Formats: sequence, structure tokens, C-alpha cells
Amino acid sequence: MGNEMADQRGFFDLDERYAALSRAGDPLERLLKVVAFEVFRAELDAALQRSDGAKGGRPPMDCVLMFKVLVLQALYGLSDGQAEFQILDRRSFGRFLGLDDGDKVPDETTIWRFREALVEAGAVEKLFARFDAHLKGAGYLAMGGQIIDASIVAAPRQRMTEAERAIVKGGGVPEDWQAKPAKLAQKDRDARWTLKRGRKKTRPDGSAMTEIAMPVFGYKNHIGTDRHHGFIRKWTVTDAAHHDGREQAGLIDRSNTGSGVWADTAYRSRKNEGRIARAGLVSQIHFRRAPGKALPAQHQRANAARSKIRAHVEHPCAEQKSRMGLFIRTVGIARATAKIGMANLAFNMKRLAFWERRTVAA
Repeated sequence: MGNEMADQRGFFDLDERYAALSRAGDPLERLLKVVAFEVFRAELDAALQRSDGAKGGRPPMDCVLMFKVLVLQALYGLSDGQAEFQILDRRSFGRFLGLDDGDKVPDETTIWRFREALVEAGAVEKLFARFDAHLKGAGYLAMGGQIIDASIVAAPRQRMTEAERAIVKGGGVPEDWQAKPAKLAQKDRDARWTLKRGRKKTRPDGSAMTEIAMPVFGYKNHIGTDRHHGFIRKWTVTDAAHHDGREQAGLIDRSNTGSGVWADTAYRSRKNEGRIARAGLVSQIHFRRAPGKALPAQHQRANAARSKIRAHVEHPCAEQKSRMGLFIRTVGIARATAKIGMANLAFNMKRLAFWERRTVAA
């Protein structure tokens, strides 16, 4: 009898703990309420191409559950090992995944293999598109025009000699690396160095302060958001040294009901302006000062007005870097694309939770 009472007390303790999590405003519980994760199952099944189990063997973990693990990683900036630990440790994670005490928890190797399968199938882009279609079906159309920007996503710095760096930059592989496959597997030959420039500031007397430029190694997340709802609608991934303006073509969303296209001066070129005009859209890209000349007053006023709108694209970039802790721990641009794509998808899920909560409050 004593053991039975202890077990019963434990059951109610767990139930009360979940209730306490709900009262505290568990963000993952809100996410479960607004995101229909089953909409991803078809794309996941197609990407994984799992057998029907007729040959026996241990059945794989549910693909939607594993996908939700990747969502957790993106939301909280977790490595595979950290994800395994946090799922074991945190009640909110277990409830989000639908795992009870005693259920098998995916280990870091299982998580890695699942993500690798999605990388090989190029599935993250399809999963992102599926959720975007879900958003539009729920009435969250791309509206008000679009805002384009890029942010650098850091990766572990690679130790190379100047000679090795030159070979890698030219698309080759140093002979010493080829002779050591284990070493080669740990070398990211796709990421690049670039200078991250801070905002230009002025002194109280109006004179310009020295601009600070910080070297960063990694990739770039190029995004296009809709002005009205703030969802990421289009995205591409490149190395960090890639020029922002060259990615404009892949970021234009023709489904947006608004005609304006906002971006900073990096996107202003004759080719990009022509592309926007041919799409029937209106360029709101910042004007660029001609070398050796001052920017005309009317262009200064236009840029100031456009900056107030363009600033909204800073929200997803800041969210991913600060609260979501976006950092590339993998090797190669294919894996980086999957990681960044999952961060973009997870941001949109959080954004949907924001809009749904706002609608209920209204």
C-alpha cells in the first residue's frame, strides 16, 4: 500500500508540475498550440525514405518528434549533445516532444543522423516552404512590401597557414589535408572571413568617429521579410564574404501583395534596379553617395524615411543571434544551410505565436 501511495503521489506531482509550467507561461506549450507539426510529416517521410519495417530491426524514432528536436536546437542554440541533455533534464522539453518519464530519448548520434538525412535530401528548404504555405493558408499573407537584408553567422575559426588559406580560397585542397581524411573532415572549406563593420557614429561636435571593423569567419543568412507580418519569406545562405547585392534575385517574393522593396545601399545596382522594375515592383533601396560627392539633400531625406521601414528587418537577425544563439557548429555550406534554414523556420514559428497571442488579446 505504501509503495502504491508513493507512486500515486508521484503521478500527481508530475501533473501539478506541468500545470505550474502552464501557469508560468511555457513558450513551448504556446508553440504547440499554434504550430500544426503534422503538416511536416509528408516532407519528412519523403526525405527520409524509411522502410515499412517489414525486414524487422529496431523501428526509427518518429520523424515529427525528431523534427521538433531540431526546432528546439534552433530556438535555444543547442548542439546535439546539449539537446540530448536538455531533453532529459527539462520538463518543458519533454512535454513539447510528447515524451513521458521512461520514454526513450534521442541521443546526440540519433539527432546528428536525422539532420544529416535532411541535409542530403535538401529537405529543410521544402520544410520551410511547407510552413510558409501553412501561414498563407491561415491568412498570414505576404503583405505591405518586402524588406531584404543579410546577417553574418559565425562559425568556429579555422587554423590555416597563409599557403593553405590561399589554396582553399581558390577552391583547392592542401595536400597535407588530403593525406589525413580525419583532419580534412574537420576543416570548413566553404566558410570565409569578412569584416563586420559597426554603425558609423559621430562625436558631439558632429565629426565622424573612427569606424570599427571586426573580422568574422562564417556564413551569411540572406533574408527577405514581409513588411506587414514580419515573417521571413525568402532566404539564401552563402559564405560570409559574399556580396549582399548578388543575392537579391533569390530574395524577391512575387507573392507579396505590396510593391515596395526596401534594402540598404549594398543592394543598389543598375542590374538590381532593373530586376525590381521588370517584376512590377517599386525600389525603396537606399541611395548611394557617388565617390567624392555629397549625397543630395532629397536623397538624404528619402534614405531617412526608408530607414524607419527597413529597420524592421533587424528584428529576426537580432532574435536569431541573441535569444536563439545562432552559431554554426557543423562543417560545410550544405550543413550550414540546414542549420540556418531551421533557424529561419523556428523564427517564423515564434512569430506566428506572437501574432496568435496578439489576436487573442485583441
